[in-house]
Amino acid sequence: MSRHVLALDQGTSSSRSIVFDEAGRIVALAQREFRQHYPQPGWVEHDPEEIWLSQLETAREAIAAAGLTARDIAAIGITNQRETTVVWNRRTGVPVCNAIVWQDRRGEPLCAQLRAHGLEETVRRSTGLVIDPYFSATKIRWILDHVNGAHLAAAQGELAFGTVDSWLIWKLTAGRVHATDVSNASRTMLYDIRHDVWDHELLAALHVPDSLLPAVHPSSHRFGETDAALFGTPIPITGVAGDQQAALFGQACFEPGLAKNTYGTGCFMLMHTGERFERSANGLVATAAARCGSAREYALEGSVFIGGAVVQWLRDGLQAIRASGEVQALAESVPDAGGVMFVPAFTGLGAPYWKADARGTIVGLTRGSTVAHIARAALESIAFQSAALLLAMARDAAAQGGRPLTELRVDGGACVNDLLMQFQADLLGIPVVRPVVTETTALGAAYLAGLGVGVWRDRAEIAALWQAERRFLPTLARERAAELMARWERAVRQTVAN
Repeated sequence: MSRHVLALDQGTSSSRSIVFDEAGRIVALAQREFRQHYPQPGWVEHDPEEIWLSQLETAREAIAAAGLTARDIAAIGITNQRETTVVWNRRTGVPVCNAIVWQDRRGEPLCAQLRAHGLEETVRRSTGLVIDPYFSATKIRWILDHVNGAHLAAAQGELAFGTVDSWLIWKLTAGRVHATDVSNASRTMLYDIRHDVWDHELLAALHVPDSLLPAVHPSSHRFGETDAALFGTPIPITGVAGDQQAALFGQACFEPGLAKNTYGTGCFMLMHTGERFERSANGLVATAAARCGSAREYALEGSVFIGGAVVQWLRDGLQAIRASGEVQALAESVPDAGGVMFVPAFTGLGAPYWKADARGTIVGLTRGSTVAHIARAALESIAFQSAALLLAMARDAAAQGGRPLTELRVDGGACVNDLLMQFQADLLGIPVVRPVVTETTALGAAYLAGLGVGVWRDRAEIAALWQAERRFLPTLARERAAELMARWERAVRQTVAN
């Protein structure tokens, strides 16, 4: 049997495909960026067809670059930007409009109505989430209300909804399979993660027909196989997970108390909480972890909407750098941020604040402030936001009798920035551990798929493959770290002062 697995990693700004061998090593990688659409302030969209074509092209390129054919690929795993919402016609397979991206805030008026109707506790009890336009539910409702003919077509069972994984599965199987996994379903604000069913009370409250919805399966499951015309021979699709749950799996965080943080467009920190559904009292959400069988697994999660995207803003908006890789050198050209605090609330603030009306704010500027100080403050903002998440997570863990966090495993594009990782360890007061393979989102999808076809026997074999590349140890006095966090919290309050 072939011992190679292809991971399709469909992210917010690019589609990537990675071939892994049985040791979890990268054999070949292909990547393509795609366009971001901003039709109005606070709106973010993608073209679903562009997502599909970019993902298909990179899959073919990665297989070829590895010197393999489709017959050499044991299975495909899919991981994806979550919450991003696609609605398409079941007969034609054509999307009714652009995908509404997870960062999009147009659903806030509907969220306000849901809160006014007293649904916050219902949402928390069933889905583990808070009412926020971040999640898919209000995006679906917006499409049905604003796309001509969509409401009637949905009522007649002619439309299908999916997060990006469902859209890719549909396209890969030539429309034969409409499905998702528990981790993606748990991000819709419509799925009861305690009982593994779509929540009909919430569907009724949002007037979303259940005919729109995909079937929900464990993350390691035989979802179907690719249409033979795509790669020359069918390939089984046996692993699917939302990007953050896939990264948790790829980091081998299989036990309660293990946590990881992904530094991508946003930052996403997850801590495994085992088989118990634990609600947060500190602004986090509960979510379904990637699942290999019938046993339910959960995680606490905190989501930062603008993480690495702040570096893109420095490049494209402020034009302070020509390429993202220049930011570390610019930030290191000054010894510190010079009192500047940058809260990049470009699309509101996520956990643990949940302030949809917050906007980006730079405070502490003086005549001596330079673009280098702003660049350093921008990098530090990623660590400050992540530290706020971990502190909330630690409070939840202590209240629930869990073990204290002893280290944070990191991944994602920005984790290669040593300045950022050291500052993160200094703020947290615990080691920050970067693995040898930082493509843990794709690796998690590959592991889930490989488990489904016998490339790996079990989680113990996968855990043995995980290796640390570098440990960043805290060097800052805890009193100084507390002072910095207090300054950060003051700056956050200023983003919503008006």
